[in-house]
Amino acid sequence: MVFFVRLVSLLTALTLLNGCDQREAPPLDQQLYIWQRQWTPSHEAALRDSRADFSTLRVLALQAFPQARWHRALIDPELLKHDGRPLIAVIRLDGQLKSLDQNEVTLHIQQVLSDWQTQGLTVAGLEIDHDAGNARLSAYREFLLHLRTVLPVSMPLSITALPAWLGSAQLPALLAAVDSSVLQVHAVSDPRRGLFDPDQARQWTNAWSRITEKPFFLALPAYGVALLPNDGGAPVVESETRIERDGKRQELLADPQQLSQLAAQLRNDPPNHLAGLIWFRLPLANDRRAWSLTTLRAVSRGDALHSRLTLSFTEHQGLYDVSLINQGNLDSAWPERVTVAVQGCDGADALAGYALQQGPDLLTFTRLREGRIAAGGQRAVGWARCSKIDQGASNVHP
Repeated sequence: MVFFVRLVSLLTALTLLNGCDQREAPPLDQQLYIWQRQWTPSHEAALRDSRADFSTLRVLALQAFPQARWHRALIDPELLKHDGRPLIAVIRLDGQLKSLDQNEVTLHIQQVLSDWQTQGLTVAGLEIDHDAGNARLSAYREFLLHLRTVLPVSMPLSITALPAWLGSAQLPALLAAVDSSVLQVHAVSDPRRGLFDPDQARQWTNAWSRITEKPFFLALPAYGVALLPNDGGAPVVESETRIERDGKRQELLADPQQLSQLAAQLRNDPPNHLAGLIWFRLPLANDRRAWSLTTLRAVSRGDALHSRLTLSFTEHQGLYDVSLINQGNLDSAWPERVTVAVQGCDGADALAGYALQQGPDLLTFTRLREGRIAAGGQRAVGWARCSKIDQGASNVHP
């Protein structure tokens, strides 16, 4: 009996020890890309309002193109110094470059790092974004090894990586040349197929975790693009900057609900070596093809997402401005119709994007084109000069 009691005590102790060893995985780090080539006053508010939710800023510093050559991003160093978050400089080397001139590229990178340091910025790491084809991964590795020799020993080096590299025998050696990688799982193939496939992204993530032995991050989309026709060829992609080209634009937008579900899965069951998520890109107030910062923060936190459109009427001497307000945390499409119950109207009209049908006791505003109302934002749809508007009988029709 004494032996049995001792055995039970021993097993209980072992169980408690094992329980202590099974610690919860740390929460996934959340970071942001800043990808504007020219900074504006809007960056100040965006940085301030994102500080509580995103630990690190990965800032576009320099781009190299086959024809246009080198373009330095015009950052605001004072804003970054005041922000105080760790800062990773991102160097974009276009995948269409015929080759990487090690000495030339290295010289430009060193100059950027030196200039940033002269401006009082502390660079916490360097990221190289180069969409090399599989046949060129060996040469890319040689470039990274060369770059490593001229960087400060304490500066971490990372690369943006493509899922297509999973089929290359050169991938393990490439990953061994850097400290970490950022797997891009958005807009990696024909954009006509969409910006993001959550099931495919999870498969790529799991496959990547089995190959790398070092920390890696996922680059996830919080933006949209437009596809423009191109005389039978591949469509032209329009993102932050408008392209002067005729033709109907096909808008594509990453779905916050899909990204929220994927982020929840990754938090609850993180693949080996996954260190965090990096969202592309920091949204500015006038960025019409990015999620609002309110929606991005809600997705990164794992909050339940919802839109709630309500009508607002502002009256001045019998003239009513009719507006939509999004009181949720999820950006919303413009509603298909808005109906306003009225009495005694002697004038009314719709604003751009809507058309008006006026009856004796009902105004109907019908959507003419697609658009979005940011979470926490509002959008005017029209005006009316009436003796009375019945707000309780007015409705938003999705």
